[in-house]
Amino acid sequence: MSAVKQRVAVISIAASASMAAVKFAVGVAIGSIALISEALHSSVDLIATVVTWIVVRVSDKPADAEHHYGHGKLESLSALGVIALLYILAGGIVVESYSRLREGAAPPTLTALPFVVLVVDIVVNFWRARALHRTAMETKSQALEADALHFASDVLGSFAVIIGLGLAAFGYAWGDAGAAIAVAVLISILGLRLGKTTIETLLDRAPEGASEKAEAAIRAIPGVVDVERLRVRMVGARHFVDATVQVPRTYPIDRIDSIKRKAQDAVTGALYDADLTFTAVPVARDNESVRERIMVIARNSGLAIHHVTVHDLGGKLTVSIDLEVDGDMPLNEAHDIAHGLEHAIRDEFGADVEVDTHIEPLEPELPHGTDAAISRVETIQQALSRFAAESGAIHDVHNVRVRDTDAGEIVNFHCRAVPSMSVIAVHEKVDEIERALRRAFPSVKRVISHAEPAR
Repeated sequence: MSAVKQRVAVISIAASASMAAVKFAVGVAIGSIALISEALHSSVDLIATVVTWIVVRVSDKPADAEHHYGHGKLESLSALGVIALLYILAGGIVVESYSRLREGAAPPTLTALPFVVLVVDIVVNFWRARALHRTAMETKSQALEADALHFASDVLGSFAVIIGLGLAAFGYAWGDAGAAIAVAVLISILGLRLGKTTIETLLDRAPEGASEKAEAAIRAIPGVVDVERLRVRMVGARHFVDATVQVPRTYPIDRIDSIKRKAQDAVTGALYDADLTFTAVPVARDNESVRERIMVIARNSGLAIHHVTVHDLGGKLTVSIDLEVDGDMPLNEAHDIAHGLEHAIRDEFGADVEVDTHIEPLEPELPHGTDAAISRVETIQQALSRFAAESGAIHDVHNVRVRDTDAGEIVNFHCRAVPSMSVIAVHEKVDEIERALRRAFPSVKRVISHAEPAR
């Protein structure tokens, strides 16, 4: 995109230089203060275009160690400098035109040449203004937008000069100076408009409608509960968005990170070019279950729990939990941990809640093992198939793997069950097989099964 902006700026430089030189030469030749003023206006545009060409080369540089938000503000600063030049030029034109009116200076010598030059200038500037405005909108470039306004003012200024020269041709000697003053007023109006936009950007005023678009894009992402606060500011062509977003406290970190990435893509799509700072605030949702709330309490305490069962006995809440702790921990320390967890649950649900905590050793990470001999695997598979047949519900034991570790043998196997069986029924039947295997082979430390629906 930087190459597009630079190419448009270079074309503008060539056009500005040629038209300014022609208008100035013809203005001096016929003695027209209006045409000379318009030439000077174009000369300022030439300076502005050169500045723009330089600025767009720098403003698109990425952020670095000293400029964390990039270099886009250079476009706003260059626009302020050009505005200052325009007002200096407008003041000079007004002073000179008033002097000519007061002194009764002779009207310009008119021929067809200045009118031809002005018509060509209108066509060229109209084309440049459209091309620059289109590129400025596509790239969100303030520098190119300022350049487009300059050329648009040239178009209107040329019309004013044509009118002034026409009045002079019909005997109204003040027409030329009056047209020059009109050019000065036009320059001032356009400078005021550009200055307002530029100053608002430097003061970090949120672009019109940007906050609404960014917030709508974030709210549309699944998992977002609410947007607490959102701020937007422009630096060059880029929107910098700071968003504080509520997410469910039950979500794991990787899911929240996924929401953040989706938010960045959504905001970029809504605002064309955006850098999002996403702050996630975990909150409790109204539809959280008791089990989810207990899991949050345990997670926030850094505790491993499982088999959480919850019952409502006539308005009284009863909770049973399996709490895993280091197997080498003294019982009194483990009991204190369990007591702290129970206390936290009562703080959440009320003092009358009944909490029972079963303390068990945390399953250690098993050491690396080696695959058992094929004969051992075949023996285990035959036993599993026999136990499955005895269960009357499980069959087709396959994909059996046996590994030897220092802690004992680890057995993994797959099996099939009737597709219509409930998960509870399948789990009970598979548990029976696992228990039977451990009774038959005491060296088996752990059995991991995977039930599949029958084909």
